[in-house]
Amino acid sequence: MDATVSTGTEDSVWGGGNKPLGASYGKMMMWFFIMSDALTFSGFLVAYGFSRFKFIELWPIADEVFTHVPFFHGNYPMYYVAFMTFILIMSSVTMVLAVDAGHKMKQKSVILYMFLTIIGGAIFVGSQAWEWATFIKGDFGALETNSGRILQFVDAETGERAALADFAKTLPEERVKHEPSEGIWFQGEGYKTSYSLNEVVEGFKATPNILIRTEQLTEEGEKTLLDRKQSLAKILEANQVVEGANLVHNEYGHRLFADFFFFITGFHGFHVFSGVVINIIIFFNVILGTYQRRGHYEMVEKVGLYWHFVDLVWVFVFTFFYLV
Repeated sequence: MDATVSTGTEDSVWGGGNKPLGASYGKMMMWFFIMSDALTFSGFLVAYGFSRFKFIELWPIADEVFTHVPFFHGNYPMYYVAFMTFILIMSSVTMVLAVDAGHKMKQKSVILYMFLTIIGGAIFVGSQAWEWATFIKGDFGALETNSGRILQFVDAETGERAALADFAKTLPEERVKHEPSEGIWFQGEGYKTSYSLNEVVEGFKATPNILIRTEQLTEEGEKTLLDRKQSLAKILEANQVVEGANLVHNEYGHRLFADFFFFITGFHGFHVFSGVVINIIIFFNVILGTYQRRGHYEMVEKVGLYWHFVDLVWVFVFTFFYLV
């Protein structure tokens, strides 16, 4: 007995020819690009996860790194990153509304929602640039040992991080290099810092309420805080001052944290910036009535696919890099 059930919808589901499932060539190519790009981002995130768990005891705590909010002073862990995420997700909402308006051939609505999407993307890119600048500049400063470990300073009275400026002693003999032609003090390899190693060490010895905190995590997930005697012994292992973060030095902890931060968020930021540029081009074409005359807004839908992909990638980056 033949148990095959025919729905009679085979032709409508698979049309064959050069438009499988009825998708246009442009949509198919956009999906191919998205799939290949997804593999690239997956590679970045897998490499990040591998490195993080390999050096988990030395990995910086995101809540202690991303604590800044523009125009506000204080400790606001992850607030601004959460705001950036909200803005990007809302830009996906406006893009959906733009695509829907295009299906209904509502030109003015497409213009409005495309404009809001562009504004959201521009805010995100600008915020990411500000976050990079803040991360590179640094907050407190630290010392790096011969083995590459980071030594941070803590005020024993408040339990808060102490900046080098709070205790570093200005030594006249160390300030000889503060000539206009040479700029601020610089270490070997051209790495510039505000204080010399001797100034930090002497200032630390003269300030008994300052302790050293190593980047190694305890069982409770907190960084190890040394007592005064241990701190005085530990500081002798330092060989240079570190301020901020770059691809070589990182005051927040393991250097790979900074490397992955720049590569992953930078690669994603480039995608968002490219999306904003493409959206602007499509936006002006909508204003000129290009797609209204064509009788469809498929270009808006194709750029919408790209924009949603970029937003979805950020959800994974936000989750694995900032939250976990």
